[in-house]
Amino acid sequence: MRKETILIVDDEKEITDLLEVYLVNEGFHVIKFYEAKNVLSCIQDNTIDLAILDVMLPDMDGFTLCRTIREQCFFPIIMLTAKVEDLDKITGLTMGADDYITKPFNPLEVVARVRGQLRRVQTYNRSMGGAAEQEEGYYNVRGLELSEHNHSCILYGEEITVTPIEFAILSYLCQNMDRVVPSEELFEAVWGEKYLNSNNTVMAHVARIREKLHENARSPKFIKTVWGVGYKIER
Repeated sequence: MRKETILIVDDEKEITDLLEVYLVNEGFHVIKFYEAKNVLSCIQDNTIDLAILDVMLPDMDGFTLCRTIREQCFFPIIMLTAKVEDLDKITGLTMGADDYITKPFNPLEVVARVRGQLRRVQTYNRSMGGAAEQEEGYYNVRGLELSEHNHSCILYGEEITVTPIEFAILSYLCQNMDRVVPSEELFEAVWGEKYLNSNNTVMAHVARIREKLHENARSPKFIKTVWGVGYKIER
């Protein structure tokens, strides 16, 4: 049975080596780099299941590396940041990251986050495998087509590439068409974790989806913001 492969990119050797020990102990295969150089070629030559990227790298900032990876790969990405500012976290999420962890951290928390992200991918893939039996799950909102049958997102006839989490957000909003979905409910439905008031994860991912749909944030056509409450997609 193939071990799931975790890519770690962090110039702090002690942190990288510590994470490797914990992840290997949990049954994962780990590939590690202390700089961004050669990371892209490694991804092309190996099957990566999840990446952990530090924001501050000596030769390229982690945001740029994340964005570059996301242009061709859709495995989960967790950002490591020494900063606590919300802006730093939101930047990582809008670049395509799925989660972030602030240093210093408990290695066991990282392992838990890794397992959580991999579970979501597995759930997504299982849904794809069994979707042929489903008759429902197709939505067409003024040119935006979403199909849970084959997990496709099509805008005006052109397929839009979205990550599993982005698809899950769109799918949940479509399932609750015309209803305002509170941010707390959306987060807990998609991420399966308890929502915290200071959590801007939903906002960052919605911004990323709007960018892909070429939406004007001030006058969105598809995902409407109900300030102080949440989001909705109208028929």
